[in-house]
Amino acid sequence: MPGVLETSVGYMGGTTVTPTYEQVCTGTTGHAEVVKIVFDASKVSYQNLLEEFWTMHDPTSLNRQGGDIGTQYRSALFTTTAEQYVTAVQSRNIYQSALTTEGLDEIATEILEAEGFEYYFAEDYHQKYLQKNPQGYDCHSSTGIAYPIPGVHA
Repeated sequence: MPGVLETSVGYMGGTTVTPTYEQVCTGTTGHAEVVKIVFDASKVSYQNLLEEFWTMHDPTSLNRQGGDIGTQYRSALFTTTAEQYVTAVQSRNIYQSALTTEGLDEIATEILEAEGFEYYFAEDYHQKYLQKNPQGYDCHSSTGIAYPIPGVHA
């Protein structure tokens, strides 16, 4: 997305210090597989990033995305400011309303303050995975429901 300066993948939300992918896959670390995003707020808003987040995966799936099953595949947001937390909750509520209208389940996404949770950079072979493996597995599933545009009603 324009305005996104940097991304990396890693692990967050658990208790194991410096986990490996193999450890995270056991489900015993408590970590989720996450993407860290550094962005220029003058070029892309946090709200725009959230709209992409809600629609690029299935936030109603508990501990699962497509064929990937386990607690490490749970939907989670780790916010870095109080304003981000409020915006994330508000955006979840807006998207939930759209999902409810379409008869879909409740959003299972955890929204947590990042403070107190360490972000652990994943192994190099995970970074930019689809660039390194163009035919690689892309496990994203989505609800197929667009994020509502304010003032536009179906």
